[in-house]
Amino acid sequence: MEPRGPLMIEHRLIMRMLAVIEKEADKIDKDNVINRPCIDIAVDFIKTYADRTHHGKEEDILFRKLEKKELSKVDIGIMNELVQEHAFGRITTADLSKFTDAYQNGDAEAVQLISVALRKFIDFFPKHIEKEEKIFFPLAMEYLSEVEQQAMLDEFWEFDRKLIHEKYSSVVDSLENRMDNMDAVY
Repeated sequence: MEPRGPLMIEHRLIMRMLAVIEKEADKIDKDNVINRPCIDIAVDFIKTYADRTHHGKEEDILFRKLEKKELSKVDIGIMNELVQEHAFGRITTADLSKFTDAYQNGDAEAVQLISVALRKFIDFFPKHIEKEEKIFFPLAMEYLSEVEQQAMLDEFWEFDRKLIHEKYSSVVDSLENRMDNMDAVY
């Protein structure tokens, strides 16, 4: 299996989540109300799975390895576009979180901002995924030997193995900080 295989499998799960996000955006537009648990799960999925897990493998492993190769100017340009697109996703996720908090704090106008942010994902991810799968991944594999590709797959598995510990260490840190802050108030 080439390293693009696991990345493409991850794309399928991201697309399934997009279908859920689209249904939620449609409900928001129809009812002018958000389902906070659904939005929170979407934000967590995008942050943890789409960005940290998936884009993390791309940026921290694949792109890092490719930066050591003599890529054509066109291929470097595409890789830089992908990095910028990942940054766009992070900004949109942060906006979605901010708008959801504003809604929860009584800002009724935030409903439409939430819908717009969700629709940005619906518009963004399919184009981004297509660019990776049909253009960049095939080009990238040409720069890597079979040995390098196997080493990259091994690094992907190790990355995934460590990620669950990173995720829940962060969750506990956050909860500890909240508890400490609550103790300081009382």
